[in-house]
Amino acid sequence: MDKSTGKFTITNNGIQTEYDVLFTFDNEETKKNYIVFTDNTLDENNNIKVYANTYNPETMDLGAIETEKEWQLIENLLADLQEKVGEDDEQPARK
Repeated sequence: MDKSTGKFTITNNGIQTEYDVLFTFDNEETKKNYIVFTDNTLDENNNIKVYANTYNPETMDLGAIETEKEWQLIENLLADLQEKVGEDDEQPARK
């Protein structure tokens, strides 16, 4: 990951795709690091596609999210973030 831009590239079947890192976090309970990212494409409902994996912060090797509990953790963080962004959007612009 390029820390200055927050971007990284994954090569899959010879095709390179650039992703923007939305956020990273570590979890004391699972003792894993997580990365949440997007390729800025839209799904069929015009929502930006978001992906999540475990990762090694030193090598940027990605791993699978293995349990439903891990998915719930990530989904809750995304829901909290979306709610917070929605609240910010409702605030009048400051001059």
